[in-house]
Amino acid sequence: MPRCRRKLSVIVCAICTFVLCLNHLIVLRLSNTATQQKANERDPEKPLKHVQENNNVSSNPRTFKSNYSDQQLDNFLRVLNRINNESFPFSTHDEVPYFKFLRMYRKSWTRKGFGLPVYKNYKGVTNWERFHMGIHQYGLYSQDDDYIDDLLKDLATLPVVDVKEMHGGSQLKLITTYSNKGQALLKPRRFPRTYETPPDHFYFLDFERHNAEIAAFNLDRLLGFHRVPPTAGRKINMTHDIKRFADHKLVTTFFYSPAGNVCFHGSCIFYCDSTHAICGNPDTSEASLATFLPPEKIAPRQIWQNPWIGTYSKYRKAYWEVYDDLCDKVRSRPPYNSGRRLLDLMDITVFDFLTGNMDRHHYETFLDFGNETFPVHLDNGKSFGKTKHDEMSILAPISQCCLIRHSTFIKLVKLYRGPESLSTVMRRVLAVDMISPVLLDPFLDSLDRRVMKVLQMVMDCVNRRGQPYKSVIVDDFF
Repeated sequence: MPRCRRKLSVIVCAICTFVLCLNHLIVLRLSNTATQQKANERDPEKPLKHVQENNNVSSNPRTFKSNYSDQQLDNFLRVLNRINNESFPFSTHDEVPYFKFLRMYRKSWTRKGFGLPVYKNYKGVTNWERFHMGIHQYGLYSQDDDYIDDLLKDLATLPVVDVKEMHGGSQLKLITTYSNKGQALLKPRRFPRTYETPPDHFYFLDFERHNAEIAAFNLDRLLGFHRVPPTAGRKINMTHDIKRFADHKLVTTFFYSPAGNVCFHGSCIFYCDSTHAICGNPDTSEASLATFLPPEKIAPRQIWQNPWIGTYSKYRKAYWEVYDDLCDKVRSRPPYNSGRRLLDLMDITVFDFLTGNMDRHHYETFLDFGNETFPVHLDNGKSFGKTKHDEMSILAPISQCCLIRHSTFIKLVKLYRGPESLSTVMRRVLAVDMISPVLLDPFLDSLDRRVMKVLQMVMDCVNRRGQPYKSVIVDDFF
């Protein structure tokens, strides 16, 4: 009995000791909490910063985890939001999905202007005709034009009834005619998705990629530019869809490879030989199909040289690569000295930087719309060539002019802040294409990094160069 009492006494002592320790811890925790609350009253942001650092969140709360973020940029955007919430309502739309935001945002300024005069009294039947009729002063199509998705389906599925080689291009292109008489420009698959531009290749010697054309159209549509003709991917049988309709000259370039695959190379300036032949597996391959614009006889277009054109020389640099005053010269001459054209050129710059396209030597506009119209973004085959390298020279117009369109800036900020990044939205959009995946993850990931770099350059113009933000981020209501 005494032994039991001794054991019970030991247990009671242990319990008492535990209770005393627990009470001490509770008092200590309450004391720390009170101290922290007093500190909060003295400096309310200090504990917030501490929590954010512990959770790896920037001082401008972001609604999604991005692979690319910048503390200074977050602070810059927060300041813009605070000083002019009406023009920069970033925080208001943080939880809104991108496409819903795009619809909301475009409702306030969407306009069509007038269409091509040649189609004024014409009623289209096919989706090709509806597309041509829908071209207007401010875009090739509008956001709500439901026939665009139908046209993309036609490009991918309708029977081909004729094929001709397009002459004059530097690389192989084919003009395809469909059973409903619609036409498209075909660029065949040359390389697997993993192929990247060799580091020693000049941009003007780069290969064209069929998937780059598809991705460029979808990016242009996603950004709300609507300046790239509708383009879709398609599985093709090289014998059934091309060779049986080709003329004698093109047919003579077909052959069987040692692996037994059907190959051809056509005729062009670069890469049209058996060394660079296009081969099927054994005769099945992929291609991009870009919708033809209306014939120039009825819808004439003017070709403009890009002021920031490269030299296309291995031995010398362009003026703008040596001197940084080209923008002053460009601003003083038509059509850049008034109207929307200079801001359109900044849009082209953003678009080409995101895609990595250094080959924007010219652009076109429709003559019927005069100078107050959009530039057509044609020929994007040399885009999406590198995943880890961002060609900053493409941003020279924005860097030298310190200029960007307000609507473009707002959309880039939305894609930077989320809840969806540009890569996420592009991945979802491209998934419906017949040759999905159009772009592999490393190429998509580079889009997010480049969005951040464009915004950082705008920030640099405002902060480090001392430019008023209203002279850098210009709202012309387009």
